[in-house]
Amino acid sequence: MDSPRSSSAREVSGTSSEAGGPGTREAGAQPIGELVGQATQQMSELVRGEMRLAVAELKDKGRHAGKGAGLFGGAGLVALYGAGALIAACIAGLAVVMPTWAAALIVAAVLLAAAGLLAMLGRRETGQATPMVPEKAAEDIKQDIATIKERAHR
Repeated sequence: MDSPRSSSAREVSGTSSEAGGPGTREAGAQPIGELVGQATQQMSELVRGEMRLAVAELKDKGRHAGKGAGLFGGAGLVALYGAGALIAACIAGLAVVMPTWAAALIVAAVLLAAAGLLAMLGRRETGQATPMVPEKAAEDIKQDIATIKERAHR
């Protein structure tokens, strides 16, 4: 008579007393239902992981876009001050022949150079934010699909 432990071990391993019978499976093989359940669970985990990656990637790109927009705004403000200084230099140049307008012109040149620098930095930041597509996540998904297809054909 079999002990309860030996009969349950036989059920888990999927062997039957008939060698080569319809219920015979290789040792360690799992029923199709379990395999399908595991595949479904793994696919669900994979999709959730890819979604988390996509969200993180879009947040990073959004941060760069925000920083770039702020730098463009700063460049516009400094350019406005530069334009004001140029206007003041023109007025001072007409009102007094030399020293006042020369100083205002130097200040305006420095402000406009700063505006140009800010604009270049803003352009670089916004360039890092485009395209607004989670490229790494999309590549990972394509690779996952290829792997799944390859394993399905085995």
